[in-house]
Amino acid sequence: MYKVYFITFGCKVSQYETELLKSCFAEAGFVPADSSADADAVVVNSCTVTGSGDNKSVYAVRKLRRELPGAVIVLTGCMPQASPEAALKVAEADIVTGTKDRAKLPSLVLDVLADRRRIIDISPLSRDETFEEIAYSPTDSHTRAFVKIQDGCECYCSYCMIPYARGRFRSKPLADLAREAEMLAAAGRKELVLTGINIAFYGCREGKRLADAVELCCRTDGIERVRLGSIEPEMMLPEDLDRLAALPEFCPQFHLSLQSGCAETLKRMNRRYTPEEYASLTEQIRSRFPYASFTTDIMVGFPGETEQEFSESMAFAERIGFAKIHVFQYSPRKGTPAAKMPQIPASVKHGRADRMKALGDRLARSYMEGLVGRTVPVLFEREKSEDFHQGHAPDYTLIKISRKNSKKSLRNEIFYVTIEGVGEDCCFGTLTEAPAE
Repeated sequence: MYKVYFITFGCKVSQYETELLKSCFAEAGFVPADSSADADAVVVNSCTVTGSGDNKSVYAVRKLRRELPGAVIVLTGCMPQASPEAALKVAEADIVTGTKDRAKLPSLVLDVLADRRRIIDISPLSRDETFEEIAYSPTDSHTRAFVKIQDGCECYCSYCMIPYARGRFRSKPLADLAREAEMLAAAGRKELVLTGINIAFYGCREGKRLADAVELCCRTDGIERVRLGSIEPEMMLPEDLDRLAALPEFCPQFHLSLQSGCAETLKRMNRRYTPEEYASLTEQIRSRFPYASFTTDIMVGFPGETEQEFSESMAFAERIGFAKIHVFQYSPRKGTPAAKMPQIPASVKHGRADRMKALGDRLARSYMEGLVGRTVPVLFEREKSEDFHQGHAPDYTLIKISRKNSKKSLRNEIFYVTIEGVGEDCCFGTLTEAPAE
């Protein structure tokens, strides 16, 4: 039996797709390797959101080739799809494929193992591309499962190659989503996270809305929680929020991608909202979900970003009061409009990233301190410590309780916890009774 190992770069979508590939390889008779050194084949699932993402993928392939001269090395995913010419130059990869037809990968690997020939299989994405379904059988014992419901993007932000890597908007049909949700519930998953390249546009070609997918998952027997992955702010309408607010299983954690809190920077990024429109959406959400949490991505050092613009972005982040900020520095992506704009010195980008991260840490601490005294339902997860049980509240705050008073496993069960204190990246509490209605 051949052994296969996976290395994934990028977002939750890439991680989900790697899980699908693992299932495909298992169906083909491969077994998982404990490490790349123990593998007959290594699959590198690449990311192309930034230039640094490309570099990481290429570096990984070349390092693997040096360390594993006899293994089959696969480079797949967004980087080859968006930049096939660059991917073909990575001669260390035995197989190079893009973001479609990846269910064929196990057979391609078997072909290379048999005759050691190089295979290039990057199929162009067509305008009528459909949602790619890959048979999936979960092999882990997690309490939470990611479900990809959407692919593609047509927003063309000035810094991003994703539309070229993923193609046009397309969505998982509701009937297919129902089958996957039922299968995951039968496998013991209690929480589903709906993810995709741009899930706010779910169903836009079929006359459906994201709320349709959420409602379906919430109605699935055995599923007790449903939450959303990253959302583009401009597609969340009041009627969508009303539908979500009517679902007890829906978790009010909103990862609203911001990128910048400055209107002028957003214009250059070709984002489709203003800071005021973003703030208005958070107010609408809070009016329906009093205990909603907001997390986001913020880019610093975008071309042309002045100190004033950066200060506006900092002030806006503080105004919203994010529970968590993922901060990253802009890196030029060849082929995008932003790469041709005047660039910010690396030292300035580093300094701004440090300042934004410090603000994010302070806001996260403030958010968690505001939770002290509240009683929340916690879905407990795999035991990772001899000292604590841990799990997540609906707003995705990590909650830990001492195991001194409860030695038995609480895994995959929901219990109420009263929050009593705050740690570095979590809250501490004690088990309690459910609050009175």
